[in-house]
Amino acid sequence: MRGWNGKKVLVTGGAGMIGCHLVKALLREGCEVSVADNLSSGHLKNLEGVRDEVRMEVVDLRSAEACRRATKGVDYVFHLAANMGGIGYITKVGADIMRDNLLMNINMLQASLENRVERFFFSSSACIYPVRLQKSEDVKPLKEEDAMPADPNEFYGWEKLVTEKLCEAYGRDYGIQVRVARLHNVFGEAYTAFDPVRGKAPAHLVAKAIRYPKERFVVWGDGKQTRSFLYVEDCVEAILRLMESDYDKPINVGSDRLVSINEVVEVLVKVSGKDVKVEYDLSKPQGVRGRNADITLARKVLGWEPKVSLEEGLRRLYNWALARWSEIEGLYGGGGWR
Repeated sequence: MRGWNGKKVLVTGGAGMIGCHLVKALLREGCEVSVADNLSSGHLKNLEGVRDEVRMEVVDLRSAEACRRATKGVDYVFHLAANMGGIGYITKVGADIMRDNLLMNINMLQASLENRVERFFFSSSACIYPVRLQKSEDVKPLKEEDAMPADPNEFYGWEKLVTEKLCEAYGRDYGIQVRVARLHNVFGEAYTAFDPVRGKAPAHLVAKAIRYPKERFVVWGDGKQTRSFLYVEDCVEAILRLMESDYDKPINVGSDRLVSINEVVEVLVKVSGKDVKVEYDLSKPQGVRGRNADITLARKVLGWEPKVSLEEGLRRLYNWALARWSEIEGLYGGGGWR
């Protein structure tokens, strides 16, 4: 126990993949948990088993008044709500992502200040890092100071970087305690992780493996592009440790194990037990060529590093999804979550 028993906490985006796991961890710590989510990419099913233990509000956080209501009487804010998705979504959508997210981020920070929230956590992203440092598969791990000079690859990255500076400014000018984590490719169990529009790797690869051979197994790009992937359980632990710490600058939360998409596919094929014919579509967006996290600072400041291996995390995710696949497919239809 962290001594958080009785703390009143708000998790925005708490019906999403990371958010629902964070909500459950906070409940285990004895917190009084509120969730604010518009359910555009999250779903109440992700809060199965704890729905009666949380105060849930379906709300549009682009509204300043909605943010003031949500933060009233709250000790800690964990701001995870965002208009976001996988590489297909964030390369296609720019204006909506920047507008929606900046409105939410500004309003949540200002409301937290006005309502005297003790600490404010912002979920930033590895997408803030410059393109020039991510052009090779064998990429050098990215350190926090590599963010400047700025040159993110997508509008999503620019929005996250702007909000990091906004958090810094609010901390300097108004004294609000801010904590910022740059999350690197977090994956884990959630009914909405497999959204065909917003879904991200490796969850969409899990979906392909489950559907095969009814559907072809097609990898976007040549499969040689590289990333590091972090299991959600480890991500939540890092967030909690960061919120407890006195560290108020952006910090990487990810794995420093660099793998190719082909390696991820190999693990999934082995887990599935299927004889999969892998195909490649070079016309699809791939994002940067390579990205890896340097987590030296997280080890030093938080005493944290990932515990769940990629293989174990993918095994858990695949088996969890396979057991619920009819429910997962049934949730999506008509262009939105049911």
